[in-house]
Amino acid sequence: MNALMRNIMDQALALNDRAASTVSNAFDWLFLREILVKSGMTPYETVYTGDPMTLRFYPLPHDSTIDAGDGSQIPVIRERCPVPLVLVPPLGVTTETFDLMPQRSLARYMAASGFHTYLVDWGKPEKRHAHLGMKDYADDMLGKALETVRDHSGSQEVSLMGWCMGGLLILMHAGLKKDPNIRNIITVASPIDMRGGGIVARSAAAMNAPARLIRKFSNFRLHNLNPSWLHAPGWMTTLSFKMTDPVGSITTYWDLVTRLWDREFVESHTTTSDYLNNMLLYPGGVIQDMVVKMAVDNKLAEGRIEIGDEVAEMSAITSNFLVFAGERDTLVPPDIAHRSVELVSSRDKEFVIAPGGHMGVILGSKAQKAVWSITADWLRKRSQGESIDSEANRAVARALLRQAADDPTI
Repeated sequence: MNALMRNIMDQALALNDRAASTVSNAFDWLFLREILVKSGMTPYETVYTGDPMTLRFYPLPHDSTIDAGDGSQIPVIRERCPVPLVLVPPLGVTTETFDLMPQRSLARYMAASGFHTYLVDWGKPEKRHAHLGMKDYADDMLGKALETVRDHSGSQEVSLMGWCMGGLLILMHAGLKKDPNIRNIITVASPIDMRGGGIVARSAAAMNAPARLIRKFSNFRLHNLNPSWLHAPGWMTTLSFKMTDPVGSITTYWDLVTRLWDREFVESHTTTSDYLNNMLLYPGGVIQDMVVKMAVDNKLAEGRIEIGDEVAEMSAITSNFLVFAGERDTLVPPDIAHRSVELVSSRDKEFVIAPGGHMGVILGSKAQKAVWSITADWLRKRSQGESIDSEANRAVARALLRQAADDPTI
């Protein structure tokens, strides 16, 4: 009898604690929601400030371990890899993409995994930035970011990792600059072939026929419009992401109601919602370039794309190359992402299909094991000392210099 009473009392106390937690969390969610948002909490230093782009550096974590998303502890590797890693997010989203929560932060994970970790922050574009196009981002701003990384780290060689359009900007930059010091490239869910499946490709296909008729029978050209007329507000970016999983957007609120007692879940839900509801606008110049050169003309799938007055050539890329695609990605299915593997001239290249949709593949609960840890291991093997290809490139450069010294006409 005493045991039964103790069991009843324990259950009553547990229910009472859960009820109190539910009331407390509901109050915070309704009136103090900002205290539930845990994004952008990894310490960093700003090593370059521009307009609108800045560059962050994430120092080695002070603790001996960091928390993982599955509740485990990950040891912090104190010995740094010589080749720094630069994270490149897409446009239209905040930098919280790579620092969503302390236990789900790619920037923190990579810093703890032995890499000098940098993050390109594209800033928050305003209407006055409407003129910015692909050249400004892929050439000028990314070029300035890499110049700063090299000065700050002391390493000429770099590794680049980008999600979605961030991966495209990396490929455009590498194909444009033909830089042998970009040792490693990792892209995640980056659309290359706009004639494949998925929402992005179907949208591009829908534009294709009308655009060609307009070109043939009129003088109208999208690039002749004032870019300020074309900028896409942040709510359109938010809507496009949520429309990839409309049922999930609704059911997550039901999950919140049923789990209001769970503080950790409430913080995770609120942080993710805050991230999704605060997307950024796309500059009109970028939209002009994307619609004409990528959606209509599908230039990237051909391996060449105009960036300003120059041409970025995918075949000029020889970096070690790792490509991820989300198995349930309705925006950028694996077939669309795989095209980049076929276009580059890299000898060391690999394609991996990972769990998750377009966002889940880089931000989801399985991303740490399926993408982050694989990337860290892959990079570690290719970021130590002098690579064979880099030494070969330097040998060729030394031979050319000797030849130039002997022959003044060269």
